[in-house]
Amino acid sequence: MRTTPPRFDIYAPIHKALRLFMTDTLQRLGRLDLDDPQDLAAGLGQLDTLLGAASSHLQHENDCIHPALELQQAGASQRIAGEHREHLDIIATLRAHAAALRAAPEAATAHRLYRQLAAFVAENFEHMDMEETRHNQALWAGYSDAELQAIEHRILAGIGPQEMSLWLRWLILALNPTERAQLIAGLPPAAREPVLDSARALLDDGAWGKLCRALGRKVAPGLVEA
Repeated sequence: MRTTPPRFDIYAPIHKALRLFMTDTLQRLGRLDLDDPQDLAAGLGQLDTLLGAASSHLQHENDCIHPALELQQAGASQRIAGEHREHLDIIATLRAHAAALRAAPEAATAHRLYRQLAAFVAENFEHMDMEETRHNQALWAGYSDAELQAIEHRILAGIGPQEMSLWLRWLILALNPTERAQLIAGLPPAAREPVLDSARALLDDGAWGKLCRALGRKVAPGLVEA
């Protein structure tokens, strides 16, 4: 039987990274030690980085994906665009409450921030699922994979080195072995080695071994064979 190759999914990889980033940050906020200034600073620092990344991510979608949707189907992006505006308001609220916790580390303030982030994460999971279903259906009906990849390239061209490094960190951790190898194999040669250095620091021996074999690289002695 012939199987239809999967269509190019512009949302799936970055959403995997964002889901992991969100849940990791939520867990970190839940276990904050308010009596440890370094732990508090690190946890709130990660939250700040997440909120900045989330803001940037939705702007990339607004600028590059939503116009493509509207060209094919007027109003197709209206609901999600409205949710994006709501997300920016929530992000501003989270930043304000994080600043309050930083200024006065109290248990009630920390728990309020944790619950607010949990609600934001929960809403985002539903939001991303709609993008990966309804938006993808509209994109696949109107564009070839090559055209969708061109949209992704425009997004990537607008991401600076620092933001790109951040997303690569979470992508490396979030993707499955095949996706991870495809991501790194698709990088420009000059960028591949630094990303591999980062991957080695992030992955356990088993995952690193799988990545090396997928890329045709020799697995360093002492690593666990998976």
